[in-house]
Amino acid sequence: MATLVLQVAGQALGASLAGGVGGVLGRAAGALAGYALDRGFFGSGDVKEGARLSDLSVQTSTEGSAIPRVYGRTRIAGQIIWATDYEEVISEEEGGGKGGGSTVRTYQYYANFAVALCEGPITRIGRIWADGKPLDQTQITYRVHTGESGQQPDALIVAKQGGDVPAYRGVAYVVFERLPLVDFGNRIPQLTFEVARILDDLEGRIRAVTVIPGTTEFGYHDRLVTRRGEDDETVSDNRHTGAADTDWLAAIDDLVATCPNLESVALVVAWFGTDLRCGNCTIRPGVEAESRAIDGATWQVAGIGRGSAHLVSRIDGRPAYGGTPSDETVIAAIRDLKRRGLRVVLSPFVMMDVPDDNALPDPYGASEQATYPWRGRITSYPAPGEAGSVDKSAAAA
Repeated sequence: MATLVLQVAGQALGASLAGGVGGVLGRAAGALAGYALDRGFFGSGDVKEGARLSDLSVQTSTEGSAIPRVYGRTRIAGQIIWATDYEEVISEEEGGGKGGGSTVRTYQYYANFAVALCEGPITRIGRIWADGKPLDQTQITYRVHTGESGQQPDALIVAKQGGDVPAYRGVAYVVFERLPLVDFGNRIPQLTFEVARILDDLEGRIRAVTVIPGTTEFGYHDRLVTRRGEDDETVSDNRHTGAADTDWLAAIDDLVATCPNLESVALVVAWFGTDLRCGNCTIRPGVEAESRAIDGATWQVAGIGRGSAHLVSRIDGRPAYGGTPSDETVIAAIRDLKRRGLRVVLSPFVMMDVPDDNALPDPYGASEQATYPWRGRITSYPAPGEAGSVDKSAAAA
């Protein structure tokens, strides 16, 4: 609008001052001034479009595919049995710049769909891979239907379809709700699933298990713990799975699903012995590193901090053992097990941290003590049966 008005005004002013030539020059000057004002008030009006799908429909699987039957634990691909059209979300952002900028319009896509896996019932779904890479299951919304004979229709399918919808009884399937497609080239990725199905009644007979490793500074925590790794990047200390928020939760979820009649758990917590000679052996909590930048938890055992703990030995520059579980993580693990209705037995354990080339006198007569020996070899010095042994004497006591 300013361009048109100033064109006319400039032409009139120029003509009154310098005749016809002045009118032409005035019209040009007015147009330039008006264009600048228009850009300042209204922007350029350009719209930059991001990548957009021309077809929002979903290609489903071919009818007549066989329904697999799973035994034990296996990785299996599924068949899409239901889907809506892709959901398109449009976002606009005004660009800056002199005299106004253009509008940037982007498109994001989400998918609602169901994938049939195999004949049910199954025990559980573990890991999920998308295009061959582990899928972070904590960042998406999905539901597993295990294929029971009396299972009900999925709530999303009912909401989208309305009326009577199939429950797919006897078929194990997974429903994904608003799965973001941006990381998969705006398409449904090729999905594979870790499916577990109890074979017989063996798992149902298990009443108690022992939980290891026993040497893991924060591995027993049900909350995420991170640390500063190489190049100052933040890395997870106790999460190496996409199936749950932490390794502990993923493992115990799997355990209680696989052993439905489990009643009690022995939780192993290891400290470290330093010598096979009972008079010289110290038993202390240990750590993998003297200093470590940790976020989400603090390592402390029996009032001992990281700087005062036993530093476990190295093999090729790496810790020979994990550290002693922090008291905080042991308490968290016990609470989580009790929330699941399980009895807990705390099982103290001694790991012998006697490395290679230790130069320690051997109670059994060797030139030095065996490398990382069995803790049951702790004995008097010399050992029973060796010359000069103090076995069964006051000195041994």
